[in-house]
Amino acid sequence: MRRHRASQTFPIDRLRNKIAIVVGAGQTPGATIGNGRATAIRFAEEGATVLLVDCNTDAVGETLADIEKCGGNASTFIADVTSEAHCAAITRTCVERYGRLDILHNNVGIGAGDCGATSITEDVWDRIFAVNLKSVMFTCKHALPVMRAQRSGVIINISSIAAVCSMGLVSYKASKAALNAYTHSLATGGAKFGIRANAILPGLMHTPMAIEGYVAAGHEREALINQRNAAVPLGGQMGSAWDVANAALFLASDEARFITGVCLPVDGGQSALIGG
Repeated sequence: MRRHRASQTFPIDRLRNKIAIVVGAGQTPGATIGNGRATAIRFAEEGATVLLVDCNTDAVGETLADIEKCGGNASTFIADVTSEAHCAAITRTCVERYGRLDILHNNVGIGAGDCGATSITEDVWDRIFAVNLKSVMFTCKHALPVMRAQRSGVIINISSIAAVCSMGLVSYKASKAALNAYTHSLATGGAKFGIRANAILPGLMHTPMAIEGYVAAGHEREALINQRNAAVPLGGQMGSAWDVANAALFLASDEARFITGVCLPVDGGQSALIGG
């Protein structure tokens, strides 16, 4: 059962008349909601028209149905974001349908097959970097000319506290650290065009991608959830996709008009333990 955050608890229409692309707007099947879907819904709830991008037709269709149930405006586009041609088509389609592009939200990421430094294979390394980093480079490459011509735009990249915290998955960690650096370059290069770029670093989240893969690999669900909860300083409880979505909403809105180049942890204080 998906639990939608009631929009009346927030200021209304913070993204009114904005056009947003959410890349990775579908999600892994599971009992909870994923970051991309939650963000797409929050953007639509706050007045944005959203182009929902994913490689999974059924998953992104479910997101569209959720938005339409809330009275929001959205449409879908199926793409493989490891392909530059597909990423060029995303921006082109957005402008053809809606006339402009105000927000690019990059949510796609994988870690399947990752491992330690002496066991990592070239194929796994290249696949994780293609999805986690090259896809963002491609979407930004083709969105930036539109935003520069407008003299405005917002880019939000979903990174991970894995970029700064200790973990054994070398390719995932390295790709997210590189994504942080790339976001910093976007921010410094985009500022003179009125373009802001920031990254969100989720911590331990109770999302399908975070839970279902481990369960499928043989981990007992409740024990896994309890272990992850215990590692979170703030309340001993994992965050949800709505926490990531609300951070993205803030960064996308004019409330964050003077914020760029930030890597924002959304992690219940887990990254604050570094060096402790």
